[in-house]
Amino acid sequence: MSETTNMMLVGVGGQGTILASRVAAQLLLDAGFDVKMSEVHGMAQRGGSVTTHVRYGERVAAPTISPGQADFILAFECMEAARYAHFLKDGGAIVANTRRIPSLPILIGREAYPDDIPERMSARGIDVRWLDASGIATGLGNTRVENIVMLGAFSSVLPFQEDAWRQALGAVIPAKHLELNLAAFAAGRELTQR
Repeated sequence: MSETTNMMLVGVGGQGTILASRVAAQLLLDAGFDVKMSEVHGMAQRGGSVTTHVRYGERVAAPTISPGQADFILAFECMEAARYAHFLKDGGAIVANTRRIPSLPILIGREAYPDDIPERMSARGIDVRWLDASGIATGLGNTRVENIVMLGAFSSVLPFQEDAWRQALGAVIPAKHLELNLAAFAAGRELTQR
């Protein structure tokens, strides 16, 4: 593989965006790729945007992705999917959570959370697979694995076997949390394969 593949993972502080990115990077390293990862924390501890750029290929020069160059975007929050959609290249795909986390301007009433984000993105011709990862994580008994549910869904758009993902999860997730995270991953993957 001589070309570089570009993935962005975007969310809100506290959603586990960076953990999911580390699992993806581990998977790619295990597969023998050159991998570059860059993290951006925008007031993440206060519910601000968190983005990670993961680039892989035979040889990757830089860690960041320019607008219009992302092959895939994994969005853990609805508005973050819309905020970073301009990074998607023509023919790229977004896997996005329907969860809505109001930002500070929305919480204080200065702005309103748009109700029609999926419709707006569809009207722009953006390929988005919307999922209710919150509901699945709640069904598993722990909302904190919502990010791994999303990662499981995202895994089905990439050309890697489920066993390779499970191995990467085992390398990154502490053993005491691994069983729950593997269940969350499987639930997300199953959701997109129906």
